[in-house]
Amino acid sequence: MNKIPQLHKHMSPKSVGISIVTCSTSKFAQTRAGQKADDKSGSIIEQLVVNAGHNVKGRFLISDSKQMIQKHVRSVLASHDIDALIITGGTGLSTRDITIESVSPFLQKSIPGFGELFRKISFDKIGSAAMLSRALAGSSNGKVIFCLPGSPDAVETAMTQLVLPEIGHMLKVTREH
Repeated sequence: MNKIPQLHKHMSPKSVGISIVTCSTSKFAQTRAGQKADDKSGSIIEQLVVNAGHNVKGRFLISDSKQMIQKHVRSVLASHDIDALIITGGTGLSTRDITIESVSPFLQKSIPGFGELFRKISFDKIGSAAMLSRALAGSSNGKVIFCLPGSPDAVETAMTQLVLPEIGHMLKVTREH
């Protein structure tokens, strides 16, 4: 086995600042109406991030709105204490699913392997429906951005098998000159 990835991981940040955004028009409407929204996927991300020793720098529930999504991306890219943005929801094929289109223009580098591996892992679990996922990852301004599906199972899969094992490594490589 090549030792370079292991060396990179060893030299990578062990704790990073992460902002979490859930895109859900229905859950956002519940909060606007004064009701408590059950954001299972956001809660799973937060718990896994904390359990892995990282810092949650903010958690937000927003509508499937290009303006709202891009506001959060801009905020993260301008922040000095946030290293990564994890967005859940809005990655499907319906007309209201606009997370990918809203985030993509900000990415300086895409990480195609993230979506490819996510769909492979999902295919092994759920079969051909995995191809409907448009999970995405990329980097910009020395930060990494992940766009995950809204399903709690998909979030747990992506976080435990892809995001958390590599987030420090991704940041190290992204920040090299």
